[in-house]
Amino acid sequence: MNFRLNPIAVAMLTALSAPALAEELEVASSTTALPEIVVEGHAEPAAYAVPEVRSATRTDTPVRDVPQSITVISRDLVRDQAMQNIADAVRYVPGVGMAQGEGNRETPILRGNASTSDFFVDGLRDDVQYYRDLYNLERLEVLKGPNAMIFGRGGVGGVINRVTRQADWSSVRELGLEGGSFEHRRITADVAEGFNDKIAGRVTAVYEDSNSYRDHVTLERLGINPTLALRTGENTVVRLGYEYFNDERIADRGIPSDGAGKPFKVNASTFFGDPGRSPVDAEINAVTALVEHDFGGGLSLRNSTRYGDYAKFYQNVFASGPVSATGTVPMQAYFSANDRQNLFNQTDLVWKLQGGGIAHTLLAGVELGRQVSDNFRLSGRFADGADADSDPDATFVASASDPTIDEPLVAFVQGASDGNNESVARIAAFYVQDQMQILPQLQAVLGLRYDRFEIDFINRRTGVAPADRELGSGDDLLSPRAGLVYKPVEPVSIYASYTLSYLPRVGEQLGSLSPSNQALDPEEYRNYEVGAKWDIDSDLALTLALYQLDRDNVLLVNPVAGGPSILGEGARTRGVELGWTGKLTSAWSIAGGYAWQDGELTGTSNAASARDGATLAQLPKHTASLWNRYDFSPQWGAGLGAYYRSDMYTSTANTVTLDGYTRLDAAVFYRLNEHFRAQINVENLLDEDYVVNAHNDNNIQPGSPTAVRASVTLRF
Repeated sequence: MNFRLNPIAVAMLTALSAPALAEELEVASSTTALPEIVVEGHAEPAAYAVPEVRSATRTDTPVRDVPQSITVISRDLVRDQAMQNIADAVRYVPGVGMAQGEGNRETPILRGNASTSDFFVDGLRDDVQYYRDLYNLERLEVLKGPNAMIFGRGGVGGVINRVTRQADWSSVRELGLEGGSFEHRRITADVAEGFNDKIAGRVTAVYEDSNSYRDHVTLERLGINPTLALRTGENTVVRLGYEYFNDERIADRGIPSDGAGKPFKVNASTFFGDPGRSPVDAEINAVTALVEHDFGGGLSLRNSTRYGDYAKFYQNVFASGPVSATGTVPMQAYFSANDRQNLFNQTDLVWKLQGGGIAHTLLAGVELGRQVSDNFRLSGRFADGADADSDPDATFVASASDPTIDEPLVAFVQGASDGNNESVARIAAFYVQDQMQILPQLQAVLGLRYDRFEIDFINRRTGVAPADRELGSGDDLLSPRAGLVYKPVEPVSIYASYTLSYLPRVGEQLGSLSPSNQALDPEEYRNYEVGAKWDIDSDLALTLALYQLDRDNVLLVNPVAGGPSILGEGARTRGVELGWTGKLTSAWSIAGGYAWQDGELTGTSNAASARDGATLAQLPKHTASLWNRYDFSPQWGAGLGAYYRSDMYTSTANTVTLDGYTRLDAAVFYRLNEHFRAQINVENLLDEDYVVNAHNDNNIQPGSPTAVRASVTLRF
């Protein structure tokens, strides 16, 4: 930038901030002609590094003081890469992948464990299966390794927490317009204002109506999130919020395998199944309330509540097997609906004090929750294509050369294993934690959480024995957390930690309780981790983590037909994670990481798809990513990203392999002034032919060809 200030301007500006110095300049300017001053520099690049988080400890803590691997995706990084969903964000997070999720939900894989429920928003549970948008995101926090002491049950490989934009007395008027390849169309808005020193408001919104590189796949979504902040006292702030979000799309189950251990060779756009009978609709209404009060003397209180009403259904007609030697592929169909009402309340009391020469940050908290779920599923039965009254169980086979079908003769009926149930889960938890500064170089984090998890389960299926119609279980879960942090110098920390988490037998979606498993102990996930973090400066951080994650009490099939389920050892994942985030220079910002992971089943089973020693599904040995943004001038900048994934199996059967690939992305940024910003993002710059992920051996997702998106941001 070039700023030209004459002597009078220099004196005036200085006088505003330092009257004494201004007086000296005034005297000097009356006797001496000062030369013209030229200040040159670059516009501030995007801020990728986030030095502090709350979610990892429930207290505001520097990332380097948390004995856990954490990756934070900042709002600026989301903007620069034109991210719009969780899958976009975790691409640059070491140790985290994303499964296909049957084309109707997000399914992250954290340290070898796939999950559809380990999602939180502003620290509160958001565990329903749907696709989340990033329109109202302030930052995305990925906390790796189980940590039930903070988040409760689940979180078996880690959790993903969205921190949303809130009313904060800032003034924002921003409109974003975006369009691009495959009829991509999207608009976002962010309006914030402090009405006075007591009341502030903010509204974020999104609307998108887009097609896809996949034939017949469409997406329409609408979201609006107003928030209100109230200063009700000198030391008290109340925050209220409401979000409506609706996502409608076509369920895309990808392509099948070729029967020889590889994805079937076909154009990436080819849809296998019936898109007209594969709709997905998710609607969310959520209300939040937060009260923060500072009592003084290091004592503060935080109470947060979230009520969420989720309505989700999907139906899909898709390839259910590999392509045969004769060039045909079998089809399958089903319908699934889930309604969920979540109510959670958390109360945290934090007290900072000195005692016995040790600085303590004490946390005591209570969490109460209630979750009501209705699950209903029907299986599709195809007619023979000639007569609607034909055998309803006739197998439908399509040609792999023409696999996009329009099959009106499909009926949806309840199959032998289809669910029709209601569950009511009640959660009551108490937790305590102490963050201790024992020595100038030594810190400790010790915590313990007790959960009482109870569930009543009603099986509404006809023909169910009365004794099996109403089930219930209760678990007393005790989750410890222990960590040490040693800081040889202030910017560097070396840590070791141990954590434990549980997954009750009802499953992550509260629909899996049965007479054969209701009495079994919950699954256990134990994480052992050591690592190091180095804040090279306030804008650049490097991280290293080495871990072992053991899964115990896994449910296995009984070798005796019809016998009850049995417990096995489970699975083990070992890995190394490296991360880098921040600025290398005032004009050059980077983000990314590397992960080496090795995971295998350690239990025994008679199922061919889950043999002892099998490699875990969709767990590549190597992943690496590096995103760069360089600002050449205050107006112009460019971005270049590279992402690499090695080979991986689609399932624990280890029979179908997805080849590794390298993908390049690029961007160009232009900033006219504070009111106008534009950028162009290119995904898959070199038009690499690759496969992203899978749901199983025959639902495999091909990657997008080169796609271009252009966006403008207007500030008023």
